[in-house]
Amino acid sequence: MNSILSDSRFAGIEPFESRLWISSPTMHGEEQAWVDEAIRTNWVSTVGENIDKVESAFASYTGVRYAVGLSAGTAALHLAVRLAGEKLYGQAGPGAGTLAGHKAFCSDMTFDATANPIAYEDGEAVFIDTEADTWNMSPEALERAFELYPDVRLVVLAHLYGTPAKMKEIRSVCEKHGALIIEDAAESLGAKYRLGDAWVETGSLGDYNCISFNGNKIITGSTGGMFLTDSKEDADKVRKWSTQSREAATWYQHKELGYNYRMSNIVAGVIRGQIPHLDEHIGQKRAIYERYKEGLKDLPVQMNPYDEKNSIPNFWLSCMTINEEAMAPDRRGETEYSYQSREGKSSPDEILEALAAFQAEGRPVWKPMHMQPFYRSAPFITAGGRADAEGRSLAVGEDIFRRGLCLPSDNKMTPKQQEKVIEIIHRCFA
Repeated sequence: MNSILSDSRFAGIEPFESRLWISSPTMHGEEQAWVDEAIRTNWVSTVGENIDKVESAFASYTGVRYAVGLSAGTAALHLAVRLAGEKLYGQAGPGAGTLAGHKAFCSDMTFDATANPIAYEDGEAVFIDTEADTWNMSPEALERAFELYPDVRLVVLAHLYGTPAKMKEIRSVCEKHGALIIEDAAESLGAKYRLGDAWVETGSLGDYNCISFNGNKIITGSTGGMFLTDSKEDADKVRKWSTQSREAATWYQHKELGYNYRMSNIVAGVIRGQIPHLDEHIGQKRAIYERYKEGLKDLPVQMNPYDEKNSIPNFWLSCMTINEEAMAPDRRGETEYSYQSREGKSSPDEILEALAAFQAEGRPVWKPMHMQPFYRSAPFITAGGRADAEGRSLAVGEDIFRRGLCLPSDNKMTPKQQEKVIEIIHRCFA
């Protein structure tokens, strides 16, 4: 860090007085009122008016009939995977998951919370490569995966960084092969996708849908998640499982495996106070994206893309990739990295280190799941093979990870602060 601060390329730039975060919670005051109300009335458990109001609000917002508040987006994904596995293969017995002996297709370029529930239910993930237009699951690679694994009946798909995937094409592929879709909309609450003449909210595009209220999301409860569905039967099942699968008896009676996954009424109070500000946050995030796009347009870089005709992202995180011809040497091991500076060029790790030196947080883009040590032996499918004739990888996600980074995207960042971030990035290419 000290070497960057003493680098002549950055002369005249002072560090931020306080740390500039990539995406941190933004509180408005209403949250405290609903939390206080829960405490005053003693509803501090996993039942209460805040939970009821939040469930109703998000069912209405996303356009589904039922919502179940849960402790985390990961809990929602887990119960969605379990529900899909049970629907496809029947109820599992003690000591076995509902996907035991079965594969499921999964987004490759995502946070591991998307993939882990497949393992929780004893399934085997088959990772589907990314496509360049949206950085999401490639419909072409998905079709190829069904050709290779025709027995698969479950697809777990994430909308990366708040940008909707090509759901029309993906839904068509899944319908053709009789597969269910679990939509991981943890990062994309408030994003919209066009189906025919209608704009549809993410969180309503799959057979089972999940959103997150983690501390870094577009709105937050500090934690929390939501399962979304049009099926009362599925909602009731998830609600039961999330409260330890208790049967209707005066004593504790259990016929199924259960979990302590229900949302707290305190957490729901924070979320309830955040709901009125969702569109405001989205507008702020979009303004950040547009300022980066304008401010970096003279550099050999590209912003994270989206389908402007068929999608409206929530712009949760602004990201960029460095053009190949402008990439300086940058090598990554399992947990360490090294880079070399080159005049007129830069690299993700050089830019991230420079931002950190000036008290601004950035991150590498998600490392693809097939590159993770835990999942390295899992099958991985690209649209057209793993490598070209010269042995160069054809995996789109690997290339984005190699050349990409997430920029400071906190909606409390001022335009003046963002101008400094943009200037630091420019200096990296000097």
